[in-house]
This record gives sequence, structure tokens and C-alpha cells, in this order.
Amino acid sequence: MSAICRDKLDDSQRDTMVKPLLEKGWTVTSNRDALYKEYIFKNFNQAFGFMTQIALLAEKYDHHPEWFNVYNKVQITLSTHTCNGISELDTTMASFAESISKKN
Repeated sequence: MSAICRDKLDDSQRDTMVKPLLEKGWTVTSNRDALYKEYIFKNFNQAFGFMTQIALLAEKYDHHPEWFNVYNKVQITLSTHTCNGISELDTTMASFAESISKKN
């Protein structure tokens, strides 16, 4: 697995990496530099399956989301603490979440 940059994205990188996520319903939080999205699934099993797939990738990257789950709802916040903002790692995790959300 190739190394993914943990540096805070500059304006050009944000246009390239964050903008497509915003078009898919992700937001940049108002209280800090982080990506956020809420997913709604059919039931708890689908929500938990989604979280499990993300957890496996998070372990590989040693980059763990902040999240909250109640029944079929999963709220995800992604930010890289070492740079105090959004990095390529966050956009990679968000893109992965998007790709698997349709399968659950």
C-alpha cells in the first residue's frame, strides 16, 4: 500500500480532493477543519457492516474516524490530528466510505 500524505491540504488540493466529496453530501465542519457526513441505512446490520469495512481500512492506515451510530444512522467525522485539519488520508477514507455505502 502506498503512503498517503498526512499533511494539511492546500487550496489547490482542496479543489481537487474535497470538492468532489462536497458534491456527494460531505461538509466541512464549521467548528474545525474536518469532513463530516451522515449516512442512513435500511437497518442496523447494514450500518454496522458499513462501519466494519471502514474499521478494517482505518486499521491499515492507522487513521481512525470519529463516528457515532444509532440503529441505522452513522455519522462520520474525518480529520488528521497531526496536521490539525483535512489531509489526503481523510479524503481517501471519505471516498472509500462513499464507494461502499452504496453496497450496504
